[in-house]
Amino acid sequence: MSSPSLARSYWRKNLQLTSLLLLVWFGVTFGVAFFARELSFSFFGWPFSFWVAGQGALIVYLLLIACYAACMNRLDHAHGMAEEE
Repeated sequence: MSSPSLARSYWRKNLQLTSLLLLVWFGVTFGVAFFARELSFSFFGWPFSFWVAGQGALIVYLLLIACYAACMNRLDHAHGMAEEE
């Protein structure tokens, strides 16, 4: 595999991962706010929409960052673009 095609493959997979994670981010951020009235059941004594906005979204954002870092680290090693330690 030539270097330009390897770089193109790396970039395509990077964009796919970023697009997927942005879709999850958008769903959590916009979906909860837009459908807050429909999410009106109790969750640990609090309204579910309040809990997701206050706690759940932050947890999802941290998981998105961790997922991106782990996936990109694996992708860097697979394509030979990892930094030397």
